Amino acid sequence: MTKLRNKTFLSFLFTVLVSLSFISPTFAGNHKKFSVCWSIYVGWMPWDYGEQKGIVEKWAKKYGIEIDVVQINDYVESINQYTAGQFDGCTMTNMDALTIPAAGGVDSTALIVGDFSNGNDGVILKGKNKLRDIKGQTVNLVELSVSHYLLARGLESVGLTERDVKVVNTSDADMVAAYSTKQVTSVVTWNPLLSEIDAMPDANKVFDSGKIPGEIIDLMVVNTQTLKKHPEFGKALVGAWYEIMSAMSDKGSKGIEARTFMGKASGTDLKGYEAQLASTKMFYNAKDAVEFTNSADLKKTMEYVAGFSFKHGLLGEGAPDAGFIGIETPAGIYGNRKNIKLRFNPSYMKMYADGKIK
Repeated sequence: MTKLRNKTFLSFLFTVLVSLSFISPTFAGNHKKFSVCWSIYVGWMPWDYGEQKGIVEKWAKKYGIEIDVVQINDYVESINQYTAGQFDGCTMTNMDALTIPAAGGVDSTALIVGDFSNGNDGVILKGKNKLRDIKGQTVNLVELSVSHYLLARGLESVGLTERDVKVVNTSDADMVAAYSTKQVTSVVTWNPLLSEIDAMPDANKVFDSGKIPGEIIDLMVVNTQTLKKHPEFGKALVGAWYEIMSAMSDKGSKGIEARTFMGKASGTDLKGYEAQLASTKMFYNAKDAVEFTNSADLKKTMEYVAGFSFKHGLLGEGAPDAGFIGIETPAGIYGNRKNIKLRFNPSYMKMYADGKIK
């Protein structure tokens, strides 16, 4: 879920961000206004539901602020806009949080750990049914994204490397159409695109994120300085999120209504959306999210992600090693303690779990 960004962009971004990092939030009278962005994905549809049903607005008012929730049709563009200071928060994966805002010099905090992909990202081959058959093929994916990361992990599992395939950068918006052409025989993507392609003739899903559980994590990331200055922003987002989670996980009509809404908004229906949820480990309960974030496994995962990112030149111009960017987790810091730019902070989720946000 990240596209190729050249060195010129990263260098320019770092310079611009210094001047932009203190722009938001904007102030109108006595009202503090914040904005977050999201893109279509099973684990992020709850933000649309929360916006449309007034849940986010309710929690924002409770803390005396305003929060705009904005859909961006292109996932990568949403992160780029957040990185450039146009939003105070954005939905993204753990890898993209490291390789775009953190690598661009923006100190960012994973405020909400919403879920991890447990089959929602996958490798599909046309007319072949074993991952090893990918050797020598051209693979269409969003280059230098979690799809690329998943491919690398999959190749490793069958004794292959990226040298055994040719990667072609393909926008998520073009993935389904690309697979429909005769020349495309292999793709790596995420839901709902994955399910749509998997339903096509001769499509075989040969590897998915269920084989590497807990490594592709879906987050709400916010600007660290904004969060420190305005904790009410974090409290409102967390409060809204877990009210949405309560509705979404309800076993009765309330849950059906919420999941039906999210399914339709993402281009499918209740059945299709619930099929995607089946391959997503949602943390409906704040306590479970805190436990996952506190685990030493998270630190190990981020070391893996940092290694992949460094190998592909995603940690910024001049990064000497995989630990160039410090990553703070409850289990400890990986990388440079003097250059911490990505923080996993479960304190707001814990406040909700402890009844201190209500």
